[in-house]
Amino acid sequence: MREAPTPERGPAAAADVRPSLVQRRKAALRFEISQAAVRLFTSQGVTATTGEQIARAVGISARTMWRHFPTKESCVLPLLSAGLDFAVAELRRWPPQMSLLDFFAETCRVGELPAYTPVILDLIRMTATDLALRSVWLQAHDEALPVLGRLLAQRSGGSPDDLDVKVHAATLNGALRAAAEDFAQRYADDPEASGDEITACLLAALRAASEGLPY
Repeated sequence: MREAPTPERGPAAAADVRPSLVQRRKAALRFEISQAAVRLFTSQGVTATTGEQIARAVGISARTMWRHFPTKESCVLPLLSAGLDFAVAELRRWPPQMSLLDFFAETCRVGELPAYTPVILDLIRMTATDLALRSVWLQAHDEALPVLGRLLAQRSGGSPDDLDVKVHAATLNGALRAAAEDFAQRYADDPEASGDEITACLLAALRAASEGLPY
């Protein structure tokens, strides 16, 4: 069973391999940079924020920051990936006898959202208007796609290369993205919204996906 997601573990990390101390420190720094970037983007806008400001907020040199991220917008990738890590970690606990809809309903009912969820939601809202951030958001989902494919293949006994597994993984990936975007926009002015509301958005997206194309 995979442990709960942390900044030290990305979606592509193997479930049974613990990162080295160096890897964990690197991941923790990347996550700290990501949080600082979002705070600055939120307070003063993406355009007005410089890489040097982000580095200064973390207490590192600009050169160190650019070794981790090629652009200021790419700094947010660890945070966006963290939300997907959470979903992947939960899916690893999906009981064989339970449907996907029932599993997510139960998980959202008894579980707690990560502490950094409000920051991620602020970031997702910004991806709707900033093309560079949008590209990073889509990159996070693109990197999560093969992970979801492997999970579904293990459950079905198929191969991640099977076309139906690829389609199912892409459908689940798309539903997760649509639900996150819908929740972020719908409850932008309601800081108290959390478990019940995000469950409703997620289940609505999964139902739409499971019903297939009505055209």
